[in-house]
Amino acid sequence: MIALNDYLYSGDTVLRILQKYSSDLEQEAQKSHNEVDLLHCAFLSQIMDMLEHNDFLTAQSQKIREFYMYMAKEYPFLAFTFKGRIKSLIRAEEKFNGYIVEYIYDYYEKYHQFPSMEEIKKRLDCFRDLIAYRVVISLPQCHLKEGQDREKEELRYLYEIANVLPFFMEQRGFRVESAKGVRASSSDMLKEAVRPYYRDYISNEGEYGYRSLHITFYDDTAKCYMEVQLRTKAMDDNAEIGPANHLGYEKRQENERARRDVIPVGECRCFDEAYERGMRLQQLELAKLDVNMFSAANNSLINDGCGLYRGRLILPYEHLSRFQSDLSS
Repeated sequence: MIALNDYLYSGDTVLRILQKYSSDLEQEAQKSHNEVDLLHCAFLSQIMDMLEHNDFLTAQSQKIREFYMYMAKEYPFLAFTFKGRIKSLIRAEEKFNGYIVEYIYDYYEKYHQFPSMEEIKKRLDCFRDLIAYRVVISLPQCHLKEGQDREKEELRYLYEIANVLPFFMEQRGFRVESAKGVRASSSDMLKEAVRPYYRDYISNEGEYGYRSLHITFYDDTAKCYMEVQLRTKAMDDNAEIGPANHLGYEKRQENERARRDVIPVGECRCFDEAYERGMRLQQLELAKLDVNMFSAANNSLINDGCGLYRGRLILPYEHLSRFQSDLSS
C-alpha cells in the first residue's frame, strides 16, 4: 500500500513529495482499478495546484482586502482581524482518509453492510476548506455606551456583516454555495436571502461551545472553493485556547478515526487502506522527518516553513479601532 509517510524522509520539498506520492498512487490505482485512490489523486492535485500555481492567491487576497477596507470604513469603532490559510499537507491527508473511515464505520454500524462505491465517492466530494479565511471582530470597551451588553452588540454587528458578505463577494467573481441545510440558522438577525448559505454554529452551537458562522464560496477566477468563518473575539478565544480549541478537536478526531472494532479486517479494502494511512500519520515522529523548510524538536515544538503540518498563512490583515489608532499615533 502506498502511503504519504514513505515520502517524508527524502529531504525533498513539499511540492516534490506531493508529485511523487500522487504519481505513484495513481499508477497503483490504475493497475488495481481502485476508484477511491483515483479520487485521492484528484484531491492531491488540488493541493499541488495551490502550491505550484498560486498567483491566484494574490488576486483572491486583494478581493478579500476590499471587504476588509469596506469594514474599516463602515465600522471604524470595531477592532478586527482577517487571516487566511492553506490547509497543510498532513492535515489534508488525515482529513481525506478520516472521512472514508468515519463514513464507512458509521454506515456499517447502522446498516450492517458496506456503502456502495458511488456512496463513498459522493461522501468524498465535500472538500471546500483547503483555502479558508477568518474574520474576527471585537467591540472595544471604550466604544460601549452605558447599559450596552458587549456580547449582544458584537453579535449584532457580526450578523450585520454576515448579511453583506455574500453579495459583496458575488460582485467580485465569487459564487456563494448552499450550506445544504447543515447547521441551518435560527437567528432572526440573519436575513432570509442569505440564510441558505450559512452554517450557523452560533444559533446551533457546536461541541464544547464552538460558535462561528461558516460560508463557502467558489472562486470563478481561480476555479477553487474557499471557506470564510466569521467570529467575535470571545468565540475565537474559545476555538483557539478554550474548550473547543483545535488541538483538542484534532485529538477527538484521531480517536474517532481509530475505531475499527465493528469492521472485519479484510472485508473492505477501501476502509482498511484509509484506516492504515490514518493510523500511520498519527504515529509520525515529526522530529525524524526530512522535508525541506520543515523541522521539529518534537511533536509540539515545530518550525514549519512549508505548510507540511501547519496551515500556511496567506492573508494577515489587522485593523485597530480609530480610538486605539489615535492612541498609538
